[in-house]
Amino acid sequence: MSAAQRVEQALGYLEGRWKLVILFQLFGGKVLRFSELERAIPAISQKMLTQQLRQMEQDGMVRRIVYPEVPPRVEYCLTDWGQALCPTLDSLLTWAEGRDLAAKPSE
Repeated sequence: MSAAQRVEQALGYLEGRWKLVILFQLFGGKVLRFSELERAIPAISQKMLTQQLRQMEQDGMVRRIVYPEVPPRVEYCLTDWGQALCPTLDSLLTWAEGRDLAAKPSE
């Protein structure tokens, strides 16, 4: 597999409008219930949040923890692999900010 194909594969894990937003909410070791994620991301529908969390769980980025309680309690957190994205996304932000600074006219 070429480097370009590996980059494309890696970006595929982050595809979709909401995955980066969900990751951001869970960075730093946060553990959130579904309803807390819904409140933190008000523009996402319940169906879409469920789909994105399931996909991220299948991909190994998010861990779903189900507690045997009544009513059921489910929490979400990042796996070590998901948390490892934090420095990469910080670098991406720094890179994007550099473009923003370069685009501003000199005073």
